[in-house]
Amino acid sequence: MMSRQERKNMIDFIAKMKEIDRETLMYMTDADIEHIYSSTYHSYMEMNE
Repeated sequence: MMSRQERKNMIDFIAKMKEIDRETLMYMTDADIEHIYSSTYHSYMEMNE
């Protein structure tokens, strides 16, 4: 289970990088957040190589 701070940081990153409303993200499960974060972070890293 992720900590509240970890979840908040992931939501902040996703909201900055994608066109997803924070409120929508808040209602998602931790697993959903982790999946979106992982794919978003991977895309971000590919763009910056």
